Amino acid sequence: EVLAWLVDRGVALEVCPASNVSLGVFAEDRHVPLRTLTAAGATVALGADDPLLFGSRLTDQYELARRVHGYSDVELADLARGSIRASRAAEGTKARLLAGVDAWLAAPED
Repeated sequence: EVLAWLVDRGVALEVCPASNVSLGVFAEDRHVPLRTLTAAGATVALGADDPLLFGSRLTDQYELARRVHGYSDVELADLARGSIRASRAAEGTKARLLAGVDAWLAAPED
């Protein structure tokens, strides 16, 4: 019910899988409920929390979403777009960042 309430109100959730596991909230990366949250329609902003404390980098969180949770490039781009849209950045900055996500997704793979 809480998740439905958050989704209905458009509340974005910042999730840092690395810190959730480091703090013992979840035993393993695969237990972090990214799929549950996004399947429910939640806006999930991947975060890196405190990189010095948890040794996490934002790119590592996206890689974890891909490797452990099976997110495709399209789904990763959607996560990034949701993060940008939920941010308090200026509209011009949001537009520039969203264009960057679209360019990354459209770029041919190496």
